[in-house]
Amino acid sequence: MKLTKDQILSVVTEASQKMSDPNYSSVMVGGFVQSQTPVAQFISAHERELGGAEAIINVIFHCALIAEAFRRAGGKVREMSYEDLDAAARGEPLKRLHKAQLPLHEFILANVENEEAQKLIAMIALAIDGMS
Repeated sequence: MKLTKDQILSVVTEASQKMSDPNYSSVMVGGFVQSQTPVAQFISAHERELGGAEAIINVIFHCALIAEAFRRAGGKVREMSYEDLDAAARGEPLKRLHKAQLPLHEFILANVENEEAQKLIAMIALAIDGMS
């Protein structure tokens, strides 16, 4: 399922409006961690490359937004397995995402500065795309 810029923009705009609520990002991150335990563990294993716990939370938050965009577009987002992550990790995730989901690729590049974080988020977006 191809996401449109408008579908992603809708989720991002809503998130921007809700960021004034200090619990919003905690709920998004916590919900994603509970529903995607293997993904959260995988991201946490990259703490050194990402630069610490705050960067891990940032990556998880962006992955939660991407999962929400897929859900709102009618996609099914089940709990990803390590096998799903392995399949999505092949090749260059940013290049593959550019071809598969250009609006997501643009969202990641516009909102995430850390290159390692960009790669991880792209890989997880590919895994979600693969199941939707």
